[in-house]
Amino acid sequence: MTITAPPMRSLTPWLPLAPCEPVTCVAPARRPAGVVRQTARLTGAVLVLLAGLVFAMFARRLSPDTLSRITMAWSRLLLRTLGVKVSVSRGFSFVGGSAVAAKAVSGEAGSLMVANHISWLDPLVMAAVMPARLLAKSEIAAWPLIRTLVAGSGAIFIDRERLSLLPGTVGEVTGALRAGDTVIAFPEGTTWCGQSMGGFRPAMFQAAIDAGAAVRPATIRYTEDETTSARPSYVGGDSLVGSITRVASTKHMIAEVTLFPPVGGAGQTRRSLAGVAEAQVRTGLGRTPAGLHS
Repeated sequence: MTITAPPMRSLTPWLPLAPCEPVTCVAPARRPAGVVRQTARLTGAVLVLLAGLVFAMFARRLSPDTLSRITMAWSRLLLRTLGVKVSVSRGFSFVGGSAVAAKAVSGEAGSLMVANHISWLDPLVMAAVMPARLLAKSEIAAWPLIRTLVAGSGAIFIDRERLSLLPGTVGEVTGALRAGDTVIAFPEGTTWCGQSMGGFRPAMFQAAIDAGAAVRPATIRYTEDETTSARPSYVGGDSLVGSITRVASTKHMIAEVTLFPPVGGAGQTRRSLAGVAEAQVRTGLGRTPAGLHS
């Protein structure tokens, strides 16, 4: 059965609201995990989180490179504990895309990695794939444990409800890119169920332009038995506990990450760069980019 979602609504230009809801998007697990397995996964996850808190207390004493690599290893361990396997593949640029012009990109700059957003798992998945700094929403401040862990990893926080603070955040990301860091952002501004996705907001692409950094699109897709699954999604009126429980109760969950070559080129604006990156990410979900219909 195919569910057609209504058009996306928006609260503010930067704070969109996806039409996805658990009751309409999330199906039962194809192969549910037993109670013993669920309990073991959740218990293991709590232990890994507690270990992460200890690590976060000493994180400021570490070099950025060491910090990002430890965060990478920790993310892999937490995903494995929850029963989520990560699969990484390389994608190809679609017709009409182009590699970033060499003259437009500094050899010393990092890269802005942009991906679609489905779940609270997404930052863990991307951090497990490569050493990077995350662009995290400031709402995490309401989750004391999670905020401590995210801050300890070197994340940059963005307040999506206060547009007046956005230039400062863009400047902070620009500085990180100039320093050679990879920064992971989710430009949709909200989560979708994974069956579809929203448009990329262009603001953060200005950081890549200002830093002379590459923009690298990536697609995240969760599957059960090679079929797209919305069970890890965190959408609508969903609760974090409910989403975590669904993940732990799914027997064979794979997070598939497709990494694409840099997009854009000399003379790109942030809006055009966002459009090209979004179209590339859609190809990873099996969606035809706008203007490329056969």
